[in-house]
Amino acid sequence: MTTAVPRSDYEDSTKHLVTYGITGFAGTMLATVGGFQVLEGISAIAKDDIYVTGVSYTYQFDVTTWGWIHMIVGVVAVITGVGIMFGQTWGHVAGLGVAFLSCLSNFMFLPYEPFWSVVILAFNAFVIWALCVRISNRDTY
Repeated sequence: MTTAVPRSDYEDSTKHLVTYGITGFAGTMLATVGGFQVLEGISAIAKDDIYVTGVSYTYQFDVTTWGWIHMIVGVVAVITGVGIMFGQTWGHVAGLGVAFLSCLSNFMFLPYEPFWSVVILAFNAFVIWALCVRISNRDTY
């Protein structure tokens, strides 16, 4: 005879389902954004003349250096996004840091690719918001 483990009221609530769905979508978005950053990094490393280099500014690096930065951040973002999708606690915490680093690197990359950097910044802002919603619901862990 098996005994059913009683579920809490929170696990049966709509708030739990919405939080779970938002977090799953945040993991998917972080992994997708990471994949795009890997592709952006590869294109900057392989053929760095596709990016426009403007006037000198404070955060100026060689485009190949930016390619490596985007590739490393992208790979870490994909791994972290998969961790979030599997519900790993380390993924939720690391996701905040990775999304912040991705925001920071894309902010500094604005002069090279302004439109795409703003799009990535917006996606990462959503990921940070979604992970903060999940972490603020302590009953889910």
